[in-house]
Amino acid sequence: MSFTQRLGANFYAKVHADIRTRMAKSGVDMLLLDSNDDVIYTTGFSHYTTERPVVFAITQTGAWLLLPKLEESHAAHQDIAAEPIIYFEFPGIDPAFAVLGRAFPDMKGTVGHSPAISAARIPQIAAAFPNARVVPSNIVQQMRLKKYPEEIVMHREASRISDEMVIAGVELIRDAMRSGKELPSEIEIESFVSRHAMKIMFDEHDDQMLVQGLASGLVYSGPRSAYPHGMPTGNPVKRGESIILSLGCRVGGRAAESERTLFIGEPSKEQEGHYAVAYEAQRMATAALIAGHSCASADNLALKFIRDSGMDEYLLHRVGHGMGIMFHEAPWVEGGDDTILEPGMITSSEPAIFVHGFAGYRIADTVLIAEEGPDSMTHYPRKLEDVVIA
Repeated sequence: MSFTQRLGANFYAKVHADIRTRMAKSGVDMLLLDSNDDVIYTTGFSHYTTERPVVFAITQTGAWLLLPKLEESHAAHQDIAAEPIIYFEFPGIDPAFAVLGRAFPDMKGTVGHSPAISAARIPQIAAAFPNARVVPSNIVQQMRLKKYPEEIVMHREASRISDEMVIAGVELIRDAMRSGKELPSEIEIESFVSRHAMKIMFDEHDDQMLVQGLASGLVYSGPRSAYPHGMPTGNPVKRGESIILSLGCRVGGRAAESERTLFIGEPSKEQEGHYAVAYEAQRMATAALIAGHSCASADNLALKFIRDSGMDEYLLHRVGHGMGIMFHEAPWVEGGDDTILEPGMITSSEPAIFVHGFAGYRIADTVLIAEEGPDSMTHYPRKLEDVVIA
């Protein structure tokens, strides 16, 4: 084994230096971040989010992580890239933000916080720093749009494992077909492929960054696949139907997904016709994820093709979304997002059609925006002959 999911001290030092440069330019003296994903991004600390605040604080001279007592040893075990500040409990005889404020009694100037922070926490921050101006700041949200090279390594490995999840799901169905047994249920497939992904990580990686949503997926077949984001059920999949395997994982806290529509037995002409439109729309969408072009341009191109194919009534969503620490994050590959794609961004490419009462057809890849053109990091085959489970 040689692959490590842990991003080292040098990586976090680089992230902190870049945050401080942006803070200086925008006049922010202290930045506070309290979301699980921002904490992973800035410190490497992964935890199960509860009502107890976990807050990253950074100034020009240091970096700290406000933690409840029950997370203290957990953070030490993960060798986080911040100095811990410990409070006891929530809501607390001695509340978390009061503890944070006492650690910086002379804080003046501007304290920035994530724009998505809970509204209830903003007055607590203001009370903790009465001599400072408290304002929202999107410094880190903008940084996260473009990935560092070390992050891309993690995304690429997550993409590989996501493809392996699809392979495992297909083989589970195929083995049942060969044996003549009842085909597995959606929930059985989802459970099997999630365990398969985790086994790969524990067998092939030197260490693991355990995060919420480490490996999971959406598995929906037949008429239920016409509901985007349908949860798996206990119903066995059936011959003659199509099935969507929408599978993904996070390596080093970085996400990828691989999604395929597959046919359980030879597809009908109607199924082939639907699939042909979804296939071509996805091919066009991926090809349009070009540095220097807008997110909206890729969405407009692929969705126009679906509408021009006479399937406007089956169109329910955009082409895609950004991926990073979260499976869904900015930028948004949608007509309302004029963000210019830049090398180092990662998005999904997943236009689709959903024929109510019959089936859904969606193919999704994890795509790196690169100087030389779109780089699909997921590779499971997409051609019709490759997605028939016979």
